[in-house]
Amino acid sequence: MAMDYRLDSPKILLEFLSYHETVKAHSQKTVDEYYLDLRNFLRYIRQLHEPEFIGLKLDQIDIRDIDIDFIRSITLTDVYSYLAYLSRDRLQRPNSEKSNKGLSASSRARKVATLRSFFNYLCNKVHLLPENPIQDIDSPKIRKTLPCYLTLDESIRLLETVDGPNSERDLCILTLFLNCGLRISELIGLNRSDIQDDALRVLGKGNKVRIVYLNKACKDAIVMYLQVRPVIGGKDQDALFVSRNRQRISRATVHSLVKKHLAEAGLDSQKYSSHKLRHTAATLMLQNGVDVKAVQEVLGHEHLNTTEIYTHIDNDSLRIAAKANPLSHVKIKEKSKE
Repeated sequence: MAMDYRLDSPKILLEFLSYHETVKAHSQKTVDEYYLDLRNFLRYIRQLHEPEFIGLKLDQIDIRDIDIDFIRSITLTDVYSYLAYLSRDRLQRPNSEKSNKGLSASSRARKVATLRSFFNYLCNKVHLLPENPIQDIDSPKIRKTLPCYLTLDESIRLLETVDGPNSERDLCILTLFLNCGLRISELIGLNRSDIQDDALRVLGKGNKVRIVYLNKACKDAIVMYLQVRPVIGGKDQDALFVSRNRQRISRATVHSLVKKHLAEAGLDSQKYSSHKLRHTAATLMLQNGVDVKAVQEVLGHEHLNTTEIYTHIDNDSLRIAAKANPLSHVKIKEKSKE
């Protein structure tokens, strides 16, 4: 359910959110995250600037009367103070009394991205600020880790062990994850009308549509599933994947069935997930000679550097490159022991 921003947002924030929802066509989830990030930021800055709010919890601070004059008073030093608060004192799970404090570098970097978007909007789109106070802000450094993925043999084993109730549906879901690299939000949003011969119309991030071509395994899995797919009515009647309650399948159900089949295949269901199957699809394509730009199109990545992380994963081509080094055959003499 979409959040009602009108309850506790100032006019300037509502206009920013409306801009991203209508002009930028960002997803509701993205707009919700902007709202939560900026509400927390404005509450913190108000407490920092105005003594009457000192001692209150941030969620007790009203920001509805904040205007452009207040925004103009925000300095780069204020923003760095906010980032220090996020790093040291912000609860990782605000609604839990047992939550640890201090957000990860990736969470803080996302909030910096929100602030950049907000101040760029005020400076460059509606021209309410003469200068951008955070133009030179540094983002927290994020430690890059290699994606976790299944090997080819593990992927085959996962597909071959699918059995039990809803096996046709579950096999089709796993096949699309492993062959097309879909996000879970993209998979649950698929409709039967999105299937066009050997192509699949996918609605990705930011409501961007892309076409993913289906190989024989995907087409066969879809045909087998559609033969047993329940007929449903109402708003979900065109949904491709249907739950046992005869509704569009939910994110939670997909997570659950992926974990179930991973465990049944003897794979670590704690280590792997539906998103790791997306990593697997990307890795297997690159390992088998697909150009990185083609993989970018398949995955729906906006930036190539997001896809390029998969090129650093250990694979046969890297082993061949290592063995091709002329120094690879040089024998190292053992030192004599005294």
